[in-house]
Amino acid sequence: MTGHVFHPGHHELHGVTVVVDAGARTFVGRFDRVEEGMVQLLNVAVHDATATPREEFLRKSHTFGVRVDLKHLALPESEVRSLVPLSELTT
Repeated sequence: MTGHVFHPGHHELHGVTVVVDAGARTFVGRFDRVEEGMVQLLNVAVHDATATPREEFLRKSHTFGVRVDLKHLALPESEVRSLVPLSELTT
């Protein structure tokens, strides 16, 4: 659905489940907005590299849904290496 915006006037990823690569950390959550240099995510799963490989974490999040570790995450844009819809990484 390229070009489709769930809520007109918002970022094109608003409401989309995304994967955020922040270097040593990976997050999966619902994209809310970018405000004052901070990427805002809701209902966020945090990848624990000591528990599962990243690819398995993403596959499970896609197949079974996001296991919410944090209700809200504000991450500095400068720490974000990539931000893509989960569906693009797991299809």
